[in-house]
Formats: sequence, C-alpha cells, structure tokens
Amino acid sequence: MKALVLLSYYKPEIAASIYLFENLIDDMKKENIDVDLIIPKPSRGIIAGIKKEYPKIEKDGSLCIRRFAMFNEGTRTSLRAIRYILCCLNYIWYGIISKNINVVFAESTPPILGAAAVIIKKIKKVPFIYNLQDIFPDSLVTTGLSHKNSLAWKIGRIIEKFTYNNADKIIVISEDFKKNIILKGVPESKIEVVYNWVDENAVKPIERDKNILFDKYCLDRNNFYLTYCGNLGLTQNFDMLISIAYELKDIKDLQFILFGEGVYKDKIISHIKERGILNIKLLPFQAYSEISQVFSLGDVGLIISKPGIGANCVPSKTWSIMSAERPVLANFDENELKSIIEDNKCGIFTVAGDKNNFVKAIHYLYNNRENCKKLGKNGREFILEKLTRKLGTKKYIDIIKNTNKQN
Repeated sequence: MKALVLLSYYKPEIAASIYLFENLIDDMKKENIDVDLIIPKPSRGIIAGIKKEYPKIEKDGSLCIRRFAMFNEGTRTSLRAIRYILCCLNYIWYGIISKNINVVFAESTPPILGAAAVIIKKIKKVPFIYNLQDIFPDSLVTTGLSHKNSLAWKIGRIIEKFTYNNADKIIVISEDFKKNIILKGVPESKIEVVYNWVDENAVKPIERDKNILFDKYCLDRNNFYLTYCGNLGLTQNFDMLISIAYELKDIKDLQFILFGEGVYKDKIISHIKERGILNIKLLPFQAYSEISQVFSLGDVGLIISKPGIGANCVPSKTWSIMSAERPVLANFDENELKSIIEDNKCGIFTVAGDKNNFVKAIHYLYNNRENCKKLGKNGREFILEKLTRKLGTKKYIDIIKNTNKQN
C-alpha cells in the first residue's frame, strides 16, 4: 500500500515532534508501506540558505519526498496565516497529482492542514487519518491570541468540525484530547488514543563526566541543574521562572539551563540583564544526535506552563526527560500529566502558577539528591514498559493498515 503523508516539518529541521514522524515513516517503510511525503522546503532551526540544497523531489527507497518552496515562518500573525493558506494549496495540488495512494495521513499543524487533507480524500476517494497533536481553535483561546465567539474562533470551529466529520480515524495523544473532541460530537469509535513515544535508544541517560555539552558550554559539573528544552514562547510562564531564579540566586550551585528558541527569547534575555540574574543560561537547540546529552545535562527536567494552557495536553518533552532518567518537575494544569508523574513516582507535580509549591519542590530535589535520582530511574522504567518507539509506531501502523482494509 501507499500512504500520502502531509507534514509541516521534517529533517533536517529542528522542532519538538519531528522525531515522531521520522520514526513513523522509517518504520512504515519496514512494514512495506510506500510513503509520498509532502513538505515545505526546510526553514525551521536550520542554517540560512540550506533550503536551496534540497531538491523538489527526493527518493529514498520506498519514500518519495516532494518539497515545495515557501517563505520562512515569522512572528506576525497575518503573515503566518497567509503562509498556512499557501502551504495548504500546495498540499492539495501535490496530493491530487500523487498516484496510487491508498490513504491520506495528516498532522494538525498548521490548523487548516486537516481540511486540505479532506479535499484530497474526496478527490482521490481514499480514507483520511488525522493525527491530532494540538486542538484548534481551543489553542487560540488558551494562548490568549483570541477568545471564544471571536471571528477567528468561529472560523476555527467550522474548520475543526469539517475536518473531524470527514476523517475516517482521528489519532489523539491523550485521554483528555479524546474527551475534548467527544464533547464536540466526534463518535468514540472514530478515535484512537496513542501517546507520543520516545526513542528509548536515541534518548538515554548519559553520565555527567561523558556529557560533551558541559565542556562545549563551559558548565561546572558540580552544579545542580534544572533544565528546560523547547519553545521559548508566550505560554510557558518564563516570567515566573525568572522570578524564582532571582529568589534562589544565593544558592550558587543551583543553576537553570534553557535550551530553545522562540518569540519570548529576547524578553527573557532582557529580564535577565535588567535584574542581573546569573543563574540562568540560555543555549540553542542542539542537533538530534545530541538529544541524550541535552536531556541528561540537568539533574531535573522542567515542564512549565501558564494556567489554562495545558488542560488537554501532555508535552512530548516529558517522555524525553523520563527516558534520560531524570525526574520531571512540572508546573502545569491538572490533567493526565499529574497522574502519570504521581502514580509512577517519576517526579513532582505542582499546579500551573503555584509558585510557592514549585519553589518547595526545587528545594526538596536539591536537598534530596538520592531520591531525585530514584525518581529519574522510575521514569526510565515507565518509558521502557509503555512508551517505546516500537510500541508507538506499531499502533500508528496498525491503524493505517486497518483503515485501508476497512475502505
């Protein structure tokens, strides 16, 4: 069989969930599923000018990658909206001219990609599987970009309903996602819950004396580090984290490391300079080949969010923290993440915006190093038992094959 796969990012780009689809496509090829991948030319997290090096069509065995030209993402909402529309027109065109496809698979970024996949489905008369990594337009409201009953929200709901109604299967990444879309009228029989996995062999614990990032960035191996890796955006509550770092400045060997890029990075730098904060260090995203070093660098991995942002999601970086055998320290909305951390004793959960308990948790982990390590080991055991790459990709592939058979 042949699957038409529509994605927003793919290697060599750097983004949080790219590895999921790289793993999935690699394992689809092993299961004799041919893949036509439609993707914009690389633009995210790469050296300027590298996109010119990538051809429009690239073949790798049973994988055919078709890349279309598109201007880079910016921070202006209007330009991003235009980019979304232009991308979807390209997806539709390349989808229509793809030959002998049996199924369409699309992710939920950008938020109108699912609607483009529906159009391809109807023209090609093949089933459509929608992978819901983010719930739109709910995300517009939680991030403060819009509000319920605004024009953007109403248009988003129309697109969302159109996509859900026409998808043959919807793969969601949590039980909370499933509850959310059931309340919107999606039949439970159409929904499959598959948690994002982590490649346990790619993300594994690295001993501190063997971690090259300490030398690369002149970091003292004797310090106690709390690390964050991901988007430096408006939703992660970095103002609170900066405030906490300032309060803890007298603990000289307690340091915060932030790996990432994003629209709030300049603000973070500005706040650090204005307050003379010396215990926060910002580092760029690292190559995927160094992902074990990134998540093993800290003694503790941070999951942080402003209140009301993470009600329906479990950030994928959680699994990477756990796979690197580090405890998770979360300041997040109460949802499945809370029960996963507490039931499996792999970290400490505090409610989003609860600064006092977050600080108490930092002190506890700092002062109880052996238990800190034990929480990390528990997390690694959880990953090996339930969220390995093989288990995750097999569930996706089974859904793809079964959906094709039923149609």
